[in-house]
Amino acid sequence: MKLILPLLTLAAAAMPAAAQTTSLVDAHRDEVAANSMFIELGGNKYTQEQVDSINRIISQYYYDQFRGFQDPEAPYFMFMSRDSQLAMGIGGCVRMRGWYDIGNVIQSNGFAPYLIPMTPGRIDDKRIGTSPAGTAIFFRVLGRNKMLGHYQLYIEGNFNGYGHVGFQLKKAYAQVRDFTIGYASCTFGDPAAQTPVIDAQGANNKIGNTAVLVRYMHTMRDRWTAAVSVEMPSPQIGADGTNTANISNAWPDGSAFIQYAWGPTSHIRLSGTVRSLGYRDLLTSTNHRRAGWGVLLSGVGHPAAPLTVYGTLNYGRGTSSLGGDLLCGNYDLIDNSDSPGHMYAPASLGYQVGVQYNFSTAIFASASFSQSRLYVSHPVAGSEYKYGLWAAANLFWNVTPRIQTGVEIDWGLRRNFDGFARSSRRIGALCQFSF
Repeated sequence: MKLILPLLTLAAAAMPAAAQTTSLVDAHRDEVAANSMFIELGGNKYTQEQVDSINRIISQYYYDQFRGFQDPEAPYFMFMSRDSQLAMGIGGCVRMRGWYDIGNVIQSNGFAPYLIPMTPGRIDDKRIGTSPAGTAIFFRVLGRNKMLGHYQLYIEGNFNGYGHVGFQLKKAYAQVRDFTIGYASCTFGDPAAQTPVIDAQGANNKIGNTAVLVRYMHTMRDRWTAAVSVEMPSPQIGADGTNTANISNAWPDGSAFIQYAWGPTSHIRLSGTVRSLGYRDLLTSTNHRRAGWGVLLSGVGHPAAPLTVYGTLNYGRGTSSLGGDLLCGNYDLIDNSDSPGHMYAPASLGYQVGVQYNFSTAIFASASFSQSRLYVSHPVAGSEYKYGLWAAANLFWNVTPRIQTGVEIDWGLRRNFDGFARSSRRIGALCQFSF
């Protein structure tokens, strides 16, 4: 930890210095956006000059503040009204992942250190698996008029529901000017600051939940962006059912961030969230609420054209259900072992650092490391999760702007409060086609 904080501080200070760097990451993004077909709803094709003009307009508000590496690319087919005031994009991706676990099998498609089996002498020390989970389809309507200005409607579904092949709603929201209403990525999160990975789980401190929300987000002078939102919570309360019990949510979460950007994919952001977490004391038949809060410092930048650096650092109390390793447990509130009938919000800390090197716009490699840690104020069972470590290294090849392949090595370690630790390894591969 003593090393991580200076590294994050140094990276944050160095990022703006590279403001004029033309990143190969940005170049690839432009290649994908240019690899589109625009069709006028009357059946005519646009001229190249018209397409270039439309591209400039769409690029201003297609790539939002919450787009991550594993989100679908820009749609290939864009249908435009004759006056260019309305556009509809239909896109998605067909994604196939395969993996091979070595030494200590995690019984999950996602490689999460929390799920590493802690019982020694397991028979299943190797496992091969495949999954089409993450295959997605989306519809985006973009428009503008005198009263509403720019607006958009977005619906996305993934085939990662029941049995990892069932269709499941991932996002559904409307955005009018600076307001977003619907089921969207939470404000307390920064997907763009996460290093590219093949595994669906990713870094074990990743904040990346989705919620029904109302958000106001405004960009000033093309550099500064501020956002504030009210979001419906989905807390995970570790009530034991004997001394304590769960109760219904009574208050929404509140989140906000302030961000400084110096390029299409370069920024530094400070985010925060506050929560009201409730439980019932069964010994006294009374309801109680505890405050939860969290802060997140995150950033991504390009010190040189082929080089990209990523970093996130989060700390808080009662924020475990917002993502990462701790999402696998019920740690927003846990029982106070020294005072039966009472619960408290334990502290949690997480960080991730990563680097990406582009040999060209088509071939790049990345490496990343993260940790997620739980801090308790009262004794817990020795078998409870204390912290997890996670690391990944990979190589990607964009065969075309819309066909991507890759290979990856993942490593994870889980340590419990009794000091017992076990590690696991995974070799993964990806083949993806975007349309």
